[in-house]
Amino acid sequence: MTTSQQFLVRAAARNNAEWCAAMCRAHGVTGEFGAEAWAASMRTPLYYPDAVTLEPDADRDALVARIDTASPGASVKDSFADLELAEAGFRVLFEARWIHRPAGAPASATEQGPPELVWEVAHDPHTLRAWALAWDDGGGDADLFRPGLLADPDTFVILGRSAADTDDDADGRVAAGAVASRSEHVVGVSNVFARDGGLDAAWPVVLHALARLFPALPVVGYEQGDDLAVALRYGFEPLGPLRVWTHHG
Repeated sequence: MTTSQQFLVRAAARNNAEWCAAMCRAHGVTGEFGAEAWAASMRTPLYYPDAVTLEPDADRDALVARIDTASPGASVKDSFADLELAEAGFRVLFEARWIHRPAGAPASATEQGPPELVWEVAHDPHTLRAWALAWDDGGGDADLFRPGLLADPDTFVILGRSAADTDDDADGRVAAGAVASRSEHVVGVSNVFARDGGLDAAWPVVLHALARLFPALPVVGYEQGDDLAVALRYGFEPLGPLRVWTHHG
């Protein structure tokens, strides 16, 4: 990787750790940033890691000692895919790639003019709940997104509605959305979804919102498989690999 790509991977890892910390705070869980990693000693919310490495070649034993491996569900986001955690009782859950879209990047060939959906940022529990129910799509995990997130000044829950349905009376009218998390050098995007049309229906409105909310910040995130291919069609560039490990216990 080039020096600029290495910087972006570090910035993306830090941004992702800050988003994980915000989600944890909304659930009453406190994590701590160290020189090599962010980690929480208590079990973190569903889908969120107990630790995120911030630098390559983090000390494995010191990292594992900072998290709870005695209870089920411990996980580590290995931001540089360079840790060997099998000997510590972990297995690879999945691998992905960090992605990056430059600040002010022009619309890609895939984007056809203004998005069909009207976007807004959730500012109240009712709208956040509508977003969470649409994101969850009946999976039973909508309670993951708690009102405490609304108090975080760097967290932006973006939702898209059809132009014909811009009032917020019905949960079903949230058609697409994402979470944007702002940090010093980048804005991270995660939880991108659309109820119909897949990510091709979500990315145009999400990128439209990001360009207006954070015009001077590069956009970062991570994807894998088909979702990665879609992101690349919308102007993202692949960066380095990452792994998520989960503890056997």
